[in-house]
Amino acid sequence: MHKEIYDLLIIGGGPIGIACGIAAQAAGLSHIILEKGCLVNSLYHYPVNMTFFSSAEKLEVGGVPFVTLNPKPKRAEALEYYRRVEYKFDLNTHLFEEVTSVVKDEISGFFTIKSSKENYQAKHVVVATGFYDVPVNVCIPGEDLPKVKHYYDDPHYYAKQNVVVIGSSNSSIDAALETYRKGANVTLVIRSHEISPRVKYWVRPDIDNRLSAGEINVYYQSCLSEITEHHVRIQTPEGEITLENDFVLALTGYQPNFSFLEKIGIDVPNEAPRIPEHNSVTMETNIEGLYLAGVVCGGLNTHLWFIENSRIHADMIVSDIVNKLTNP
Repeated sequence: MHKEIYDLLIIGGGPIGIACGIAAQAAGLSHIILEKGCLVNSLYHYPVNMTFFSSAEKLEVGGVPFVTLNPKPKRAEALEYYRRVEYKFDLNTHLFEEVTSVVKDEISGFFTIKSSKENYQAKHVVVATGFYDVPVNVCIPGEDLPKVKHYYDDPHYYAKQNVVVIGSSNSSIDAALETYRKGANVTLVIRSHEISPRVKYWVRPDIDNRLSAGEINVYYQSCLSEITEHHVRIQTPEGEITLENDFVLALTGYQPNFSFLEKIGIDVPNEAPRIPEHNSVTMETNIEGLYLAGVVCGGLNTHLWFIENSRIHADMIVSDIVNKLTNP
């Protein structure tokens, strides 16, 4: 057991976890950040060529300017920025250390946090784990084949391959366009009758033109019914069709790790949108001293919270903690 009792233990070393650490430091609170992967792990696993929807200033934390020559920052720039911010504030960040349990002692009021490396105690805990860890499955035969990818990285890998991309969100459209430009034969399969209206405004003309020219194939109001080693079956309004296929990019979205939230005692409704119980003013959950921050607060509504509008959670949480410590 680590001997120090921290004022605040933060689960998740993403942008919002970093913001919580900075706010705690500014308030004179002892803190520790535990991240199961590398620093800003979710951003690291974004596609290598990804461009953010938000402008640079909306991604800033800790009052540190995010300088870029691009209209919108790219993944590599964001990784550089958040790494430099973490170094600047010299935060107490432990990487590649996954939290496995959080238990509150009702007598002392302190939390015992077990990780893959150590046990800790803290007066308060923040869960800032995002929503990128658990993909939304399509739940069809063949989804477990190695050719099916729920995360997309680099388009070069798919050159000269028959690729099916499921979905019409930003991640799906970016993957379709990038793999097409590396020589893939791309087919989009979309449940709706159109491309998502949330697609980035500078990308929309590009995908519209590729579809109009027939350079990328698309099936609207359709869904995959089966994936085999060399084919996919698609249910379309005109009936089932079979296509030759090498890879399926099932970019159907992601969700918070609800099992972990429930395991540590946070109330999570079974019905959609499964927004975890929390106070929207203090961000405190149904367990006193246990808080939520960032996109995890939206449950299945992963479009509600972004870095730019959830940065304020850090100050809200630390303000509540300081108030409790000074007015017990």
